[in-house]
Amino acid sequence: MSEYRNGGTIPVLPTLRDNGGRMRRQHGMGLQLNAPQPPPSTGPGKSSPYTARWGVSTRGRAGTETCPYDAVAGGRRLLSLLLAVAVLLVGCLGQQPGMGDEPESLTLALDWTPNTNHTGIYVAQQKGWYEEAGVDLKILPYADGTTTDVLVSNGKADFGISSEESVVLARAAGQDVVSVAAVMQKNTSALVTLKSSGIDRPKELDGKRYAGFGAPFEEPVISTMIEHDGGSGAFKNVTANLYGYEAVKAGQADFVWIFMGWDGVQARRSGLDLNAFYISEHGVPDYYTPVIVSSNKKIKADPEAVRAFVSATARGYEWAIEHPDEAAELLVQGAPKGAAPDPALARESQQWLSPRYKEGGEKWGTQDLAKWTEYPRFMYRTGKVTDAAGKPVREEPEYERYFTNEFLP
Repeated sequence: MSEYRNGGTIPVLPTLRDNGGRMRRQHGMGLQLNAPQPPPSTGPGKSSPYTARWGVSTRGRAGTETCPYDAVAGGRRLLSLLLAVAVLLVGCLGQQPGMGDEPESLTLALDWTPNTNHTGIYVAQQKGWYEEAGVDLKILPYADGTTTDVLVSNGKADFGISSEESVVLARAAGQDVVSVAAVMQKNTSALVTLKSSGIDRPKELDGKRYAGFGAPFEEPVISTMIEHDGGSGAFKNVTANLYGYEAVKAGQADFVWIFMGWDGVQARRSGLDLNAFYISEHGVPDYYTPVIVSSNKKIKADPEAVRAFVSATARGYEWAIEHPDEAAELLVQGAPKGAAPDPALARESQQWLSPRYKEGGEKWGTQDLAKWTEYPRFMYRTGKVTDAAGKPVREEPEYERYFTNEFLP
């Protein structure tokens, strides 16, 4: 197996086992989130991997021999030939991507039930932009018991919704995943408490009960946040039979970790007032969550298909940024029956999330090395990153291999 990197390849370890574990249920969340004019990816003046490219080459012949045929008749035949070539060229240049070609069948694995983290994908699908790009996309439902990183690494899906921390853990375990786009530019997750609890800053979480998900990075992240605010960093992990803010509402925990764009909106709609301590604002490096991943194997084997998918997806998210209400409707319409989110929740969540898709960035999806270094380095220094055998990995990797902006339009 080899890995795509700046047009070259480097060897990587074969996939040995899933090391994502229960962490998958929270970050990238899918979690009950889990959950200007857009630049067209195709059309006049745009190239596409599925549009034929034609070239005409002519060569002169040296010599001075007399033309063996009537010059006028020959000129007419030459003119006819040139006109035919011109018509052919115009037809090919005007051809839309995917026209005349069989669309590329691609799959994308969701990290949770459809939610506003996925809106751009459903927008692109509902508007036919994947089809325009020559892609026949099948969205795979969330599969409990595995992670999208494992599915992508094992070739069971071409793309998946994941997160930066999940990619770090998967790569350390030998899985073949690489992030091709960031759904969000900033981490929108937070630790939350009930306003009525009186716990209104991180240091007051000392000794309090936390209902978590069993992910290896939860403890060091929370301890760092508490210590950064002047506390000791100690808290109690408890098991709750309710998810997210419902656990604190029922008194089963004092605080939980949720995504504000979905659970936070849902809590507010239910009349619940929460204090929110955003992860990236209390001593923990910011990071991308969620992200869209593929495999180096897929990138090397079919880079143009990857480019077509990412380009159409970017178009969907850019449109959702400018049209949040309509985008929420397309999400609800496109999701399978029984899995579609509540329309009112989707609309309110989309209004909150759309401005944040590319917050601080010029265009949707871009990723930078600093953000792909600082938080992963934080993870490595906690000793919680392990290899396929479950042993801590101490040596930091080359983080630039974990992501690429190569396929963004």
